[in-house]
Amino acid sequence: MNLNNLSAKKICRLVSAGMVFSMLVITGIFGGIMQDIRIFIVGGTLTLCAFFWIWLLVLIFGKRLSHFTSNLCRTLDNMIDGNEELQKSNDSETLFARINHRLIRLYEIMQKNRHKVDMERQELQMLISDISHQVKTPVSNLQMVTDTLLTKPVSEEERMDFLQGIRSQTDKLDFLFQALVKTSRLETGAIRLEKKDSSLFHTLAQAMSSIVYAAEKKEIAVSVDCPENLIISHDSKWTSEALFNLLDNAVKYTPSGGKISVSVVQWEMYVEVKVTDTGKGISESNQAAIFRRFYREEEVHDQQGVGIGLYLAREIVTRQGGYIKVVSELRQGSEFSIMLPVR
Repeated sequence: MNLNNLSAKKICRLVSAGMVFSMLVITGIFGGIMQDIRIFIVGGTLTLCAFFWIWLLVLIFGKRLSHFTSNLCRTLDNMIDGNEELQKSNDSETLFARINHRLIRLYEIMQKNRHKVDMERQELQMLISDISHQVKTPVSNLQMVTDTLLTKPVSEEERMDFLQGIRSQTDKLDFLFQALVKTSRLETGAIRLEKKDSSLFHTLAQAMSSIVYAAEKKEIAVSVDCPENLIISHDSKWTSEALFNLLDNAVKYTPSGGKISVSVVQWEMYVEVKVTDTGKGISESNQAAIFRRFYREEEVHDQQGVGIGLYLAREIVTRQGGYIKVVSELRQGSEFSIMLPVR
């Protein structure tokens, strides 16, 4: 007999029958040996009592087991159907309640993972859509220019203009892909920011060196006020990248002859790096949106860029325990502050 194929009720019945049969056999043996009718009466009475209580036990156990399996199956069906709310057992002492509690915990974890996967899928779809939109214009321009060069005779001056246009569009594509690589490496954890005590002046100098030429070309006056001996815990390379993105935006959107000032102030919990410009400013309604990936205001589409610099800057600063804030008004310039924790 294969016990694995028997139900719990059948096993209980077999055990009960075996107990009753054993008691009857033992009563018969002792009654035959002792030759006393009272042994048969007492043994029979005990056997009947045992049979009654065993039958009652099997009946109650069977109903409880049936109730337990029904509740368990109902809970599993709700999990399969994806019901948001599972019924919790009020009695925490029963076996079902303990199993049900663990199933609900498992289901909540599964739901969180499912929502996370859905959100990641949506973000991936949005990212692909954004990249497609950003790449579409320069690729179309490149196709148009190359078709013109291949199909129509052009003068040397026109040829140089077309080549300059090709170079401009390839630079835009290169900038886009470089920004995407940096962002994706940060978001996927391929790059981990390593904070260590280092000079903030040196970090700021690295960022400033990348915008000096562009600022001089537009005759923008740049002033810096930063203590040379200020040491804080930060990732110098990536913080310099964040600062460069703020400074690069300041240069882009500040008209020729404008001013950009960079100041560093040490507070009790944070060190503030403030970048102030005399540019076009940002309306209050757009100040929350400017940190979104690929977001660009309609009126600045004539400027170079893909709308990923501020997003990347915020990611870098946030991953170091800091934050970025902005104060700006239209035609009154902008003031971006990077707040880095002292420790």
